[in-house]
Amino acid sequence: MATYQYLAKTSAGKEVTGLIQAESETAAVRALDERALFPVRLTSQERTGKGFRSRRVRARDLAVMYGQLSDLLGADVPALRALDILARSTVNTRLAGHINRVREDVAAGKSLADAMAAFSEVFKPLHVAMVRAGERAGFLEEVLANLANFLERQDELRNKVLGAMAYPLLVVAVGLLVGSGVLIALVPQFEGLFEDIPVHWPTRLLFALSGVFRNLWPLLLLGAVVAVIGGWSFLASERGRRRWDQWRLKIPVIGRIARLVAITRFCRVLGAMLANGVPLLESLAISKDATGSPVLSEAIGEASENVRAGETLAGPLGASGFFPVEILEMIAVAEESNQLEKTLLRIADTVERRTNRQVDLGVRLIEPLILVVLAAGIAVFAIALVYPIFSMAGAMR
Repeated sequence: MATYQYLAKTSAGKEVTGLIQAESETAAVRALDERALFPVRLTSQERTGKGFRSRRVRARDLAVMYGQLSDLLGADVPALRALDILARSTVNTRLAGHINRVREDVAAGKSLADAMAAFSEVFKPLHVAMVRAGERAGFLEEVLANLANFLERQDELRNKVLGAMAYPLLVVAVGLLVGSGVLIALVPQFEGLFEDIPVHWPTRLLFALSGVFRNLWPLLLLGAVVAVIGGWSFLASERGRRRWDQWRLKIPVIGRIARLVAITRFCRVLGAMLANGVPLLESLAISKDATGSPVLSEAIGEASENVRAGETLAGPLGASGFFPVEILEMIAVAEESNQLEKTLLRIADTVERRTNRQVDLGVRLIEPLILVVLAAGIAVFAIALVYPIFSMAGAMR
């Protein structure tokens, strides 16, 4: 089935645009006629190479879409018309194409959750499970609003972590670039100046390093490319992701931040699903994959097996060693009072605020550390190049 972008006119002469799924152009025109639309231009997205295949769907786009769908359904707009409105108004063409396909499946008699489940690369199992629970219990608008809020919070936390790391990474990159330029362009000019005098080992080491950079830069560049490709391939494998995750969680400051971010995702997803009527075991099976940490996901999977056997949730989570004691105590009390979903959402809010503080603290610690390393590098250059000059001046006196 192909996707076509159309420009059509209504019976009142108003121009409308959108995407439509059809077996052929003839079928697309017939489908537009059924909607009382007169097609003016019809373009295949597959032929142009553009359209819903060309742009990925971000969490922010989905959050906006879920929020708008909740508002439309809350205003008593029929589901098919609401999906049609979203398909025409969504800026992300790839998401608009999938909304059109979901609309067609709903029009064919499928539920909204089943229609979304056919496109798991866009609509994650978490989204489908929450929508299915909302359809069964009759509060779909509330579920969609909660899902939109959840995705917005997740996107804000992710952007905060990435934004906090941008400055340190930029400083490191600039430092490496400047250091390489000094070794290649500046240091060789001093070699001729110090050729006839004895120099100390820092200067000899700097000259040797400069020679390596000048003479072997193709090999160094090739080695860097091979290292990047090899590291990328290793991290793409399941074993590599697990090893990296184990190492990442043990780093003093960054590891704690990573654990808090993963726990925030788990608690928010699990609490949202329980609050929307999804059974506990099904919620655990989905929320463990939302952590973004293979090691933590495996620990939660083992905990869910213990829950299946009749145990409480707090005990197996505590045995994993990843969850702080205060969070485990809150979960244990919530299980006894039958308020687990509310407590989990409250934990997610609390841990998110703590994570923000940890991110700020980590950045404040990383920045002076980077400056110290850069100062040490400048000191090495200064000692290696300036000290021989003072030695020459002393000999001349």
